[in-house]
Amino acid sequence: MNTPKDWHKEHTQKLSFGSRLADSVANGMGSWRFIIIQSAFVVLWMGLNIVGFIFHWDPYPYILLNLVFSTQAAYAAPIIMMAQNRQNERDRAQAQNDYQTNVDAKLEIEALTMKLNELEVQKLDKIITMLNEMKRDQQK
Repeated sequence: MNTPKDWHKEHTQKLSFGSRLADSVANGMGSWRFIIIQSAFVVLWMGLNIVGFIFHWDPYPYILLNLVFSTQAAYAAPIIMMAQNRQNERDRAQAQNDYQTNVDAKLEIEALTMKLNELEVQKLDKIITMLNEMKRDQQK
């Protein structure tokens, strides 16, 4: 039976380079750090275009910036979906592991219950035997 560390380690080792890269990108894009950096980039982009009186590489309404974000979103969405699919695979593997652990525990509990019942029956048999012997001894 795999321990939780074993199945997670095994699952992680099976990931391809692309899968690990997609997970890293999804983790990065789903963070406050990314949002802050992205926001700073937008403010810097807009500020430089406002200040650059002579050379505006992307004048208002910032068509180039919009294209950059559209391209980023076009790549980000499938990468994040790949990471979510792998998360679903990890969840299924963990659920299967938990199920197997529960089945094994149930079998052990049933075996212990049967053993306890057997011991209880043996005790009762001994008590009955002792009572019968005491009864015979009293009748003599």
